[in-house]
Amino acid sequence: MTDRDADGLDDASLEDWDGGDEAADDWRDHPDDERTATRIGIPAVERIRRATQDAADQDAILGHSAIMAAGTVVSRLSGYVRSILLAAALGNLLHADVFNIANTIPNMLYILLAGGIFNAVLVPQLVRAMRLDADGGEAYTNRVITLAALFLGAVTVGLVVAAPWVMRLFFDPGWPPDARDSVVDFARLCLPQVFFYGMYVLVGQILNARGRFGPMMWAPIANNVISVVVLVGYLFLFGTADTTERCAGFDTGEELLLGIGSTLGIAAQLLILLPYLRSAGFTFKPRFDFRGTGLGHTLRLGVWTVLFVIVNQVAYTVVVRLASSGTVQADGCGAGGAATGTGYSVYSSTFLIMMVPHSVITVSLATAILPLLSARAADGDLRGLGRTLGETLRTALVVVVPFAAVLPVLAPTLARVIWGYGAAADTVDNYVASLALFGPGLVAFTVHYLMLRGFYALEQTRTVFHVQCVVAAVNIAAAVALVGLTSASDTSPALVVSYTAAYAVGAAISFVLLRRRLGDLQDHLLTRFLVRLALAVAVAAGGALLVARLLPGTDDASVLSAGLQATVIAAEAGTAFLAMAQALRITEVTSVVAKVTRRLPFGAGR
Repeated sequence: MTDRDADGLDDASLEDWDGGDEAADDWRDHPDDERTATRIGIPAVERIRRATQDAADQDAILGHSAIMAAGTVVSRLSGYVRSILLAAALGNLLHADVFNIANTIPNMLYILLAGGIFNAVLVPQLVRAMRLDADGGEAYTNRVITLAALFLGAVTVGLVVAAPWVMRLFFDPGWPPDARDSVVDFARLCLPQVFFYGMYVLVGQILNARGRFGPMMWAPIANNVISVVVLVGYLFLFGTADTTERCAGFDTGEELLLGIGSTLGIAAQLLILLPYLRSAGFTFKPRFDFRGTGLGHTLRLGVWTVLFVIVNQVAYTVVVRLASSGTVQADGCGAGGAATGTGYSVYSSTFLIMMVPHSVITVSLATAILPLLSARAADGDLRGLGRTLGETLRTALVVVVPFAAVLPVLAPTLARVIWGYGAAADTVDNYVASLALFGPGLVAFTVHYLMLRGFYALEQTRTVFHVQCVVAAVNIAAAVALVGLTSASDTSPALVVSYTAAYAVGAAISFVLLRRRLGDLQDHLLTRFLVRLALAVAVAAGGALLVARLLPGTDDASVLSAGLQATVIAAEAGTAFLAMAQALRITEVTSVVAKVTRRLPFGAGR
């Protein structure tokens, strides 16, 4: 029996029905409220079907996201231990930039070569193969793994051979000779990570397509554990970098320990995923019959994604190159000036903190909804796709917006707590400005990131490419202009501002284009939500600022004192925000809180 057969009103008629935004919002907020539904005239069968389906989908998304978020939280916490040890051992000047740039390039190159296809295009194709192929996508998946392993293996060997030429793209020509030699040595040891990164993400996406979302989020913990062990060993064997070393390269023993240790960590997080393939019902068997098997369609979709990634990585290459100019101008590292030059180590470290809510919430939500979005796109249910994406956007924003608003208040204390040790202790203030400025960039990036999931589900990778061209152009232009106008100490903050400007433009363009394609992203709900969210966040951030001003200064605070101050400020902001969210009926907040508390040992239902 169809919906029209049951109650005389089909989906199209229901979407055209206008009982008033406020009444419709009441029903969406309380779909189980019979009096509200009767008052606004929603037919009974349609009301039950729509509310039940949406609630089930959203609950499933939040459930999968909670599993992934838990793994990400643990992974991030272990990652911050690594970040603390790295800053303590190497500092945040040229010495640190040498290793951090060399260790970052493999991930950049993996993303450039294959990451776009693996992360965005592959999941929808795996879902379609599982739904449409007679063998449940088994042969298609085997071919993808075989082809990817051959490609990544060949490229990795080529990159290791070409390391001296590759690395010239990423560091300022003013670097001293010993730093240039060290960055190439590190690159040779770290570039094999390209293969392991690629295979890790590929296996993880296969697991995601089969509904196994947790392992991919938990596996990086092994990498962080190995990194921590390596850094503890480094500190034991070589100690913290002194004033001279912080502006120089590394010796052979230091390079071997850090370089090999970093690559072993990436290999470990791949190996941990392999047993989960079998438990998910998949057994790998190499297949080399690539022609006429559907891979051509995947690669054609991937062309635009590869172009998207190329544009993105060109912009990031410019950022890394500009960042490397900041520390070479610090005292004793080149052209003179104070030891406050900020470069890639400061930029990347503060970016890592900024990405906490993105990694824990947004990525988890996006990973969980992509198979659902892909299924709805395959069924032609554009309104359902827009509805799911709109709900997910609001859920992500209730986390990232408060974090972004309070981050500038917390920046001085957080910087001292996270990096105020060892070789970085006397230059810890280098982190504060960049950390404070990253908040707005987080909000813009979150919106842009989620809108792109909609385009990927619709297989509109060409549109994504065009949007990213604009983002990259703004980022490059702003970065070149702002770094050129600022001093060495402001190099990293200038790059943060250019990042924010680029993704603000990208978020606006991607939202408008996707809304035009889908017809609606629950705009009226989003507007009401943003007004209420802004009020709640304003109260929370204002209270946090007041508390920060009443507390003793942080300039000479110990790490313990700074930690206590950060805890007090964050507690006030969190309490005020939750109270305001309750008062303003921001149901997205209560949904997230309820999902989290149900999974705690003392939560409801335990």
